[in-house]
Order: sequence, then structure tokens, then C-alpha cells
Amino acid sequence: MTVLNKLTSQEAIALENKHGANNYHPLPVVLSKGEGVNVWDVEGKKYYDFLSAYSAVNQGHCHPKIVDAMTNQAKKLSLTSRAFHNDMLGQYEKFATEYFGFDKLLPMNTGAEAVETALKIARKWAYEVKGIEENKAEIIVCENNFHGRTTTIISFSNDEVARKNFGPYTNGFIKIEYDNLEALKETLEGSKNIAAFLVEPIQGEAGVFVPSDGYLASC
Repeated sequence: MTVLNKLTSQEAIALENKHGANNYHPLPVVLSKGEGVNVWDVEGKKYYDFLSAYSAVNQGHCHPKIVDAMTNQAKKLSLTSRAFHNDMLGQYEKFATEYFGFDKLLPMNTGAEAVETALKIARKWAYEVKGIEENKAEIIVCENNFHGRTTTIISFSNDEVARKNFGPYTNGFIKIEYDNLEALKETLEGSKNIAAFLVEPIQGEAGVFVPSDGYLASC
């Protein structure tokens, strides 16, 4: 059994700086425990978690019902590839589709994977159903968007920090102003090759921009 050394905050940060890729610049706080809305650093200082890991843990830290479900499943079968069926996937898909009113779903690990898959689905539909000439499909996006960090996704970002030195970029995207119905209408009327409109209900990375009442319904 390996026992990890108890580190100070400074020691933990120094290890990350020395051995990890510096692609993030986190606050100088080293967390080691969480419960509900609170987290604690390695020195025992208590914090209120307003960030919730960008909403990935908006159910709170170490929720006993979730921990029990994870533990019980891990004791039986921790992982299968999609080369096999398993006894849980179909039950989850049935619950989620009925709850949200969807026909089908494709579970993903990350938001970036979900966006990449949505782009592929939209293009496939455009070619096979709408009849757009192959490799001509265009997807409308909004300026100041954030949908992930993959090469395709940063291709339609206008954040130069995310884009610098990662080109060449992927074509096939048209950027318009967020919360501007007229711009969307003009773009849709100006091209027969539109496959989809990709939009955030609330823009977060650019600040916190909530669209005008009725914008999303009108889109």
C-alpha cells in the first residue's frame, strides 16, 4: 500500500509547477477535502465553494447518495468499453431521455466532446438530409463564445489567448454577434449551406451575458 506524504500548500504547488504542464494558473489554494458547499485546504482552512468546478459539482462535494452509488458500482464493475453491453447504460438512457423529453442520447465525458459530436451530427444531417454539397456545410456561432479547447472549437473562438500558435484552424464557421436576432436572420437568409446554429444560453467565458427576453425562443 502506498501512503502519500502530507504536503503543505507550498510543497504541493511546487510539485505541480515542476512536474505538470502549466496550462492553467489556479489560485494559490491547495484543496484536500470537500463536503457539501464547503472545501478545506491542506492546512485545514475552510472555504465556501462558489465555483462548483465550473458547475460540474453543483450537487455539492461528496454527496453521500452519489458516493454510495459510485462505491457500490465500482465494487461490481467499474468500467466496460462500448465493445460490450452492460446492465446499467440502457437504464440510464431510458431515465434521461424520458426526463428531458429526448428521443435518444449519446453520453459524453466532457463538454468539448459533446460539442465536437454535435458539430459532426449537424454536418452529417446537412449532407444526408438537407442535401448540402459535401464539405460545404457552415455552422453559425456567436462572437466571444466558449465551447471548449479542442482545435476545431478554438477555430471559431475569437479569444487570442486560446488560439495563438495552435493554427491552422478548421473552416466552416460563421461568427455573428450574440443576442442579435437580425444578424442571425441575415446569415440564415444569405447562405443555403447552414447546418446549425451553436449558441450558449448564457455566455460565461466572455463575462456573464444573459440574452434579451425571447432571444433563444426566436432563434
